[in-house]
Parts: sequence; C-alpha cells; structure tokens
Amino acid sequence: MDGGNQSVVSEFILWGLTNSKNIQVLLFVMFSMLYLLIVSGNIIILILITTDPNLHSPMYFLLANLSFVDMWLSSVTTPKMITDFLRENKTISFAGCMSQVFFAHCIAAGEMVLLVVMAYDRYVAICKPLHYFTIMNLKRCTGLVLTSWTTGFVHAMSHLVVIVQLPFCGPKEIDSFFCDMPLVIKLACMDSGDLDVLMNADCGVVAVTCFILLLISYTYVLVTVRQSSGAGASKALSTCTAHITVVMIFFAPCIFIYVWPLNITWLDKFLAVFYSVFTPLLNPAIYTLRNKEMKNAMKRFVNNYLNPKVNF
Repeated sequence: MDGGNQSVVSEFILWGLTNSKNIQVLLFVMFSMLYLLIVSGNIIILILITTDPNLHSPMYFLLANLSFVDMWLSSVTTPKMITDFLRENKTISFAGCMSQVFFAHCIAAGEMVLLVVMAYDRYVAICKPLHYFTIMNLKRCTGLVLTSWTTGFVHAMSHLVVIVQLPFCGPKEIDSFFCDMPLVIKLACMDSGDLDVLMNADCGVVAVTCFILLLISYTYVLVTVRQSSGAGASKALSTCTAHITVVMIFFAPCIFIYVWPLNITWLDKFLAVFYSVFTPLLNPAIYTLRNKEMKNAMKRFVNNYLNPKVNF
C-alpha cells in the first residue's frame, strides 16, 4: 500500500437483520433470551465439569473447553446485534469492526480444531481403550487445546493484517448484523475480487482440512462400534452421534459462508445467525440431554449445593 491509500472511514453502518421496528423489538426479546440461555447453559457445563470429580476425564476436559469457546463465539457478535435492535443508527467503529473480524475468525477456527481434537479423543477411547488414559493424559490434552487456540490466532491474524491495510475511503454500509469479512472486503476502494478468493481459500484450508480429519476419525470410530456389541458400544454410539451432530451444525454454515459462498444476502444472514447463536445454544443441549453422566452430575450438584442437608 502506498501513502495515499490510507483509511479515512472511522466507522461502518450495519443494516442488521430487518428494517421493521416491530420485528426488531420481537427479535430483541427473542435473541436476549437466547443469549442468556447460551451463557447460562455453557457456564453450567463449566461449573459441573470443574466441581464434579466424576467428570474429571479427558472427554469432559475438552467439552469444558468447547463450552468456553462457544460462549465467546456468540459473545463476539450477539450482544452488539441485540443492542442494535433498539438503535436508530447502527454504527460500529473501525476498531470495533476489525475486532469482530479478528475474534470471529480466531474463535471459529479454534473451535474447528477443538472439534477435531474431540474426535481424536473419541477415536482413542473406542479404538484403543487400553491405552486411552496413557495417550490422552492431561499434558497432551492441554497441548492439543493450546494448539487449537494457536491455530485460531494465526488464522485470524492472517486475515487481520491484510484487511486493516485496505483503503476504505467511501462506502461504509454493511448489509449484515456484524462485520463479516467478505462484506468488509467489498467496501475497499479497490478491485477486491482476487483478495476475496484468497481469503476464502484461507478459510477453506482450515475448514476443509478439519472436516476431512473429522470424517476420517468418526469413520474409524463408527466402524469399530459396528463391530462391537453390548452396552459399551451403545454408549459409544450415543456419544459419537452427539459429537457428529455438533460438527454438522457448526461446519455447514461456515462452509457455505466462507468456503463456497452462495452470495444470497438473506441466506448468508441466516447462516451467520445460526452458527453464532444457535450452534452455541444447541451444543449444551445436545451434550447434556444425551449424556447420562452429565444428567447425574447435575442431580449431584443440585443435591450438594442447592439443596444441602441440614444437620442438627
């Protein structure tokens, strides 16, 4: 970039989800309740896994990290979207916009890698049960989680260092509820076609690589489970089904937004809402409603902390 291509735009205007005042009030109430459920649901999972000794295992350590990531994935965009429903001027500062771009991609990419780690955990638990606790020790689990965060950070920085140098000199309206990277790139005062393809390719490397690794892991797991029998196989199948469900509802929107964009505005908004609001909401429900150990942990927590016995 030369010296004349400096950003002169200090803020962007977000169009949000709709222009109807009545619908915006309805959406404000609905998404406020959903965000409250997201935060409370994931916090409950974190508390249960932290306080219950029966859940101090590699799988639940990774699940706690997933809940933490989900909570922040939603918090990057949802609070801003909720407050904008009641605002006439839906603006966001240049720094705030760049922050959304960075953290949205950092957390999303980190979650993709974390889902791969969880698939690897299930692979070791089911395909190599005798060596499970040796392979998935605390040191390795911590290292894998740090790897997911490092991958997310590097991925997000690769986008940020390019986008902050783009010449924004005129158009500043974004037809979305947050600063979505492809929409921000289109506002640059330059031919952004090649850059858009490059950024999508960058996203594709992370998303497609993680998705292929997930397919390989769960294929091995499902083949092993099919060859087994008994209650252990049934429990393993139930756990893997929950994991696969989470993978599909998270990856599908991301792939169609960033890897193979459909460029249909209303559909892009729906997919963005789905992965930033409904995915973090569904994850706690899927893992708790389908998981007997989590249900038992909830009962123990209620009995021990909320309904303590009175000793006379």
